[in-house]
Amino acid sequence: MIVLKSEREIEAMHESGKLLAATHKEIAKLIQPGVTTWEIEEFVEAYLKKHGAKPEQKGYKGYKYATCASINEEICHGYPRKTPLKNGDIVTIDMVVNYNGALSDSAWTYKAGTVSKEIDHLLHVTKESLYKAIAQAVPGNRIGDIGHAIQSYVEPEGFSVVRDFIGHGIGTVIHESPEVPHYGLPNKGLRLKEGMVFTIEPMVNVGTYKAIRNPNGWTASTADGGYSAQYEHTIAIMKDGPLILTEQE
Repeated sequence: MIVLKSEREIEAMHESGKLLAATHKEIAKLIQPGVTTWEIEEFVEAYLKKHGAKPEQKGYKGYKYATCASINEEICHGYPRKTPLKNGDIVTIDMVVNYNGALSDSAWTYKAGTVSKEIDHLLHVTKESLYKAIAQAVPGNRIGDIGHAIQSYVEPEGFSVVRDFIGHGIGTVIHESPEVPHYGLPNKGLRLKEGMVFTIEPMVNVGTYKAIRNPNGWTASTADGGYSAQYEHTIAIMKDGPLILTEQE
């Protein structure tokens, strides 16, 4: 069942999203070679607490951390750790913020120092694909239009789109309907309606789209060891188009 959100609920989620966006902007100042993702984890917990919010994914289905910190070939759900980032690494920080009961979800991939031209291009394409997809999130369009916007842009650039992990509805719980794949055919799937709130979160790989699961039961990595990037926003479908609830600009 898809829960359509009221204007009041969307506004509450927007306030949550603004705090999440502010957190990402602070993280951007911290990421550099020598920093550990455990330091980022501790910063996020303290920052959210200071602002009267909490990390919703901590404790979710047994997950232990406030953030997911996925490095290089890790696609998603990487554990924060005390190993310093190296020059040329990339790291995706993903988090869900609970602010007064309203949730928001956003991931961003950061560069530690200087990365290769190929990886720089990977990050550019992945972020661009997110915004191309958001442009399709208007009332009357279909879920397939979102996935097609990503896939039809990413694959001609020489990269692949992860299939195993997709976007999702969000509200008072982290995962709701609908499911939002980042691949697909235009004019197929569920019709978009005003009041829907969901994430779009393309995960894009240098090599194969196939993923393997870490023995920890959470972390997924690329099957061939190629680097992976992810950018994610929570959006609301409004009468006049998409509203990005986690926009950093």
